[in-house]
Amino acid sequence: MATRLLERDSELRVLDAALDGAAGGAGSVVLVSGEAGIGKTSLVRAFTRSLRAGRVLAGACDDLLTPRALGPLRDAARHVRGPLAAALAADDPGGVFPAVLEELADPHGPTVLVVEDVHWADSATLDLLRHVGRRVDDVPALLLLTYRPDEIGREHPLLGVLGSLAGRAVRRLSLGGLSPDAVAELAGGSAVDAQRLHRATAGNPFFVTEALASPDDPVPRTVVDAVLARVHRLSPAARAVVEQLAVVPSRVEPALLRALCPDLVPVTEAERLGVLEVRTDAVAFRHELARRAVEQSLPVTIRFERNARVTAALLDAPTPDRARVLHHCVEAGDDAGVVRHGPSVAREASRAGAHRQAVAAYEQVLARSALLDPAEHAALLDAHAWSLYNVNRLHDAAAAARAAVALADRLGDRALIRYLVTLSRQQWLLRHTAEALADARRADDLAAAPDVATADRATARVNLGAVLVLVDREEEGLSHLDPDGGDAELAVLARNYRGSALLQLGDLGGCAALLDSVAVARELGQHEYVMRGYYNLVEGLWRLGRHTEAARYLDAADEYGRDRDFQAHTYFFTARRQRLLLMRGKWGPAEDVLRSLLAERPDPGMLGRETMPVLARLLVRQGADEAAQMLAAADRAAREADVLEWLVPTGMAHLEHAWLTSAPRAPLSGAAGAWAALLRVRTDRPGAAHLRGELLRWLCRLGEPVTSFPGCPPEFAAGIGGDWRAAAAEWERVGDPYERALELLESGEAEPTLEALTVLDGLGARPAATLARRRLRELGVVQVPRGPAAATRTNPAGLTERQMEILRLLAAGMTNAEIAGRLVVSVRTVDHHVSAVLQKLGVATRREAAAAVATLGLG
Repeated sequence: MATRLLERDSELRVLDAALDGAAGGAGSVVLVSGEAGIGKTSLVRAFTRSLRAGRVLAGACDDLLTPRALGPLRDAARHVRGPLAAALAADDPGGVFPAVLEELADPHGPTVLVVEDVHWADSATLDLLRHVGRRVDDVPALLLLTYRPDEIGREHPLLGVLGSLAGRAVRRLSLGGLSPDAVAELAGGSAVDAQRLHRATAGNPFFVTEALASPDDPVPRTVVDAVLARVHRLSPAARAVVEQLAVVPSRVEPALLRALCPDLVPVTEAERLGVLEVRTDAVAFRHELARRAVEQSLPVTIRFERNARVTAALLDAPTPDRARVLHHCVEAGDDAGVVRHGPSVAREASRAGAHRQAVAAYEQVLARSALLDPAEHAALLDAHAWSLYNVNRLHDAAAAARAAVALADRLGDRALIRYLVTLSRQQWLLRHTAEALADARRADDLAAAPDVATADRATARVNLGAVLVLVDREEEGLSHLDPDGGDAELAVLARNYRGSALLQLGDLGGCAALLDSVAVARELGQHEYVMRGYYNLVEGLWRLGRHTEAARYLDAADEYGRDRDFQAHTYFFTARRQRLLLMRGKWGPAEDVLRSLLAERPDPGMLGRETMPVLARLLVRQGADEAAQMLAAADRAAREADVLEWLVPTGMAHLEHAWLTSAPRAPLSGAAGAWAALLRVRTDRPGAAHLRGELLRWLCRLGEPVTSFPGCPPEFAAGIGGDWRAAAAEWERVGDPYERALELLESGEAEPTLEALTVLDGLGARPAATLARRRLRELGVVQVPRGPAAATRTNPAGLTERQMEILRLLAAGMTNAEIAGRLVVSVRTVDHHVSAVLQKLGVATRREAAAAVATLGLG
């Protein structure tokens, strides 16, 4: 049953233009979005059927409980021979990335790669689309993706992919409903009231055509009513076939069709009535909405029976698709089948990098733990912990790891060593450093037994070394970082933490070890170890005050990680980049991002050291009302973590807060005194010259008797020694305007102090600016510049750039979800920004905020 494609001419012209560009060697991405039934697939089919040259590779993502890893790519390569099919056949997930680009670079004409319903895509597919989308402009190809915006929640990983696809090579087509005229044209010749039909369907093409399939019935209230009205016109035999096929998401290939429906005559009847579409490669419902409508109309017991038949048919195939088998086992209520097939599905998903799908599969199996052998149960808990870690569900990961350890402990299982290693990593990520070290030591002690496998002994040893490095005990850790188990991946990890230890001790030779670990990890396809190597390079160089070098590795990590979903590492690198912006005086943009990171993940565990103390210090510098609250939160977390990476930024924020809020040269006491005492001890160590120099400079400002030391960075040494000119010049070289302004304040001269005041006012550093004004008055300056008037600030309400953008969208009548979609951020982040905007404007409602746009001239 063909349906006319109405009111899509402009979209087809965009697709044709994109194809012409691909034919000329300028590839692009086209994103087609719209609600279910709006005509995305119809548009894609009309376009691909009209191609005069080139070829089409097409696949679709399935609405399975655990989608097939790289499923749409497997569909696309099913009927072609080439590098993509070869990489998939070789079961080489890492090789699929370059293979897709090689496939798309076919010199015989443009290639259109279609992936439909990417809102259901597995993580590995999303990573691949991110990779291809950023490089497609260099190949003669068109990447055509369809998705439903309403299926993308605030934490949906597709948001990150869409955000990464930006620039001249991306076109976005948002499909809307048909106009009343188009609905009237479709309804022509029938007795249906076209206006009423348009009102009922909002112009949704699929809903319209389903309603028109039963013209003698009243206009249906829902699309489900419309679909079932058409199905009820089938004979009992055809209806039984349709009900059987309805439990299979997306499509039914010929072999499965014959296994489920030996008699194809009822299939033909359903095709003639337009319920099913029969193609050479598959049978499917006209739309997923129709399939769901039929499936959901079935009694639960019937659904169980139909899914059990599908499971049996899939398992009879020479190479069963385990992800599909697992889906139908769950839907059939077959707990034994879930336990039998789920672990292999999870392992395959993890290997392909589809970690969300691995988590889903493990959860299905572990929900049926009563059917598991206890040792197998513990092993699955441990594997589940790593999958949870990879999707940044850190608290859940630690809980799974603890459960694995407890179970293995009761069993006396030798695998306890490996499970303790897992638990120690998860404990560290949650700031439970004492517990992490205790678990690592216990694993190493158990591994000393003579009958322990060499690999387990090496794993425990390297893990203990790594944890010791992470808790600032580098010299002790180095003695454990020389594995003898012969495992290549373990050797990479040992080299990584050896390099990190050396850098933290001030030995730049650690860079070579870290870069070597990154290179080997790349060769092994161990992507997480690559990111961990970059992480340790950035952190180690930053600790030494080598910010420019650290920034280069930030860029390298961004480039490598852009194609992969490493949420924890992305958090770190994004936050650390804000520290660079703060140093350069770009406080507003940095504040926006830091707040967004904390809004999206209020308790980020150990990673919070990158946001909480940094934002607390910025708020201290701004004199913000919430500074004390954020400082207290950072204080609690830092003392729990008890590592330099937390302690130093938190303690410095306390010292700066004391200097900005207390009387000049007041005795150091209270929280500031306690932090000063702690940091004096903790920074008295190799590799901490930059940290100690900063500490002593602040203590000097606070009136404490301090002297410089050999190796003290010159920007700090000059200030400690009272040479404000040299200190200001050094900070100008470093590129930190705030620190330069603070040194100018020490001049005791009017002109440098006036210059400092100008800089501080420009930054929004109100407490320091107030101090500058007081010193100018003490110097006898009669006309001390007043603070910037409201009309001369960024805007009259003191909003940041991002808050201004949010306010304009809010004034345009957009919901928080719509704003999140526009800006490619989470709804939670938008919620936070809207609350801040209302607070700064002094209004209670969105409507009042919108009115303030015109009143304050913010439009």
